[in-house]
Amino acid sequence: MADPLPGRDSEPDATFPKPLLRTRLYEQVAEQITTWITDNGLGAGDRLPPERELATRLGVSRATLSQALVALEVVGVVAVRHGDGTVLTSHEGSRRVIEAIRAHAKRLPEITEAREALETKLAALAAQRRTEEDLAAITASLDEMEHEIEAGGRGVAGDEHFHAAITAAGHSELLAQMMGAIADLVRETRIESLSQPGRPRDSLAGHRRVAAAIEAGDAAAAATAMHDHVAMVSDVALLRERP
Repeated sequence: MADPLPGRDSEPDATFPKPLLRTRLYEQVAEQITTWITDNGLGAGDRLPPERELATRLGVSRATLSQALVALEVVGVVAVRHGDGTVLTSHEGSRRVIEAIRAHAKRLPEITEAREALETKLAALAAQRRTEEDLAAITASLDEMEHEIEAGGRGVAGDEHFHAAITAAGHSELLAQMMGAIADLVRETRIESLSQPGRPRDSLAGHRRVAAAIEAGDAAAAATAMHDHVAMVSDVALLRERP
């Protein structure tokens, strides 16, 4: 058989299995956790050990453990509750959990594209169409998120209410329906993003810039602020670690 041409990769041998996917460390940890859950017969409502203890048992850093728990939260296996620890919400086999985590990571770029297109336009429309009631709802969501963060939380509920208030202020029924269609996917990215160190306060600052432009009636500034905000919150560890 002739050697491949110089400077050109050889064609893959179809008789060999496909190359194995590289398993990231947080995926391995997530798999270990789900296996431990099964082995110990845990069910919905049961709590996992504190993060420090769990990290020690698994022999990994707190940062890696936190990322694994976030991945499990995104796919609905656990809920990380401020002041209440990590609570099991459902349980699937470890193989299905890893498949769900990988599927989530794979669709993140498309979710970001959809958010950028829809929310940038909605922010511009909100600057043109907002009512005093809309502004009050936006302000209330900012206050809610700030209080959540000051209490030690991630501000997930306040973040969700802020973006919902912007959508409502755009007064576009069709765009609102489109946002509703991707709401569950956006929630996945919200949990992932707000779990990044320092991200809740950075996200709140971005919200305030969007809100200020909307209140001023500056559509171009509102669109730019929302574009920048979506770009910032879309920078998550799952995408940075893709092979």
